[in-house]
Amino acid sequence: MTNPLAPGSLAGRVALVTGSSRGIGADTVRSLAAAGASVVVNYRSKAPRADKVVAEIVAAGGTAIAVGADLTDPASVAEMFERTVAEIGPIDVLVLNASGGMETGMGEDYAMRLNRDAQVNVVDGALPHLAEGARIVFVTSHQAHFIRTTPTMPEYEPVALSKRAGEDALRAKLPEFDAAGVEFVVVSGDMIEGTITATLLERANPGAIDARKQDAGRLYNVAEFAAEVAAAVVDPVPADHTRYVGDVSGFAPEA
Repeated sequence: MTNPLAPGSLAGRVALVTGSSRGIGADTVRSLAAAGASVVVNYRSKAPRADKVVAEIVAAGGTAIAVGADLTDPASVAEMFERTVAEIGPIDVLVLNASGGMETGMGEDYAMRLNRDAQVNVVDGALPHLAEGARIVFVTSHQAHFIRTTPTMPEYEPVALSKRAGEDALRAKLPEFDAAGVEFVVVSGDMIEGTITATLLERANPGAIDARKQDAGRLYNVAEFAAEVAAAVVDPVPADHTRYVGDVSGFAPEA
């Protein structure tokens, strides 16, 4: 996939992408690094995977560090930001990509703790460390963004509800962002082929992704969607703070 960002366009800037040791996050952080940003590859537990992404970026001439953090743990989040600022400087771009809720063994409330509570905690922790004119990008799905008006697959509903709750909680902070000179944009896309969420959905409901593909006409793959997330870092923020990726005609807008 071609990088949507021009070489050098992010030179001198610092970007942190949560959940960027694989998938959409990894492709996003690669694009930001290729555009000249010094980047933080955040991961929860898979250090070797994050280190591999860092090694790729450094080998290509970029600047990157891997920083582990459990986003549901405030102390861990605080340490992530302190290390980031100490090693590469104040943050110009914060991409909130990490999400989940379909994993087993994490507790019934894990989706809400990760997709709402942790997102707010990460942003609150980041604000003192953001550079002037910084931008926050929140990554979500159409199924979550439109969950109030358009039902989704039962297996995905807890994730959708929690991600919409996280989006709402962050939108409630828009006056605070404005006062701090921080830009905020939501990137909403359909189900993405090749993500862990799609894999888990397919396991729980065989045929679900093919059915969604037929309804939507096409689904973006990881690289295609990551390119849209990277572009959202530099493109003008829409008036409603929402960047829609792909067709949304099958989703009922909120009244």
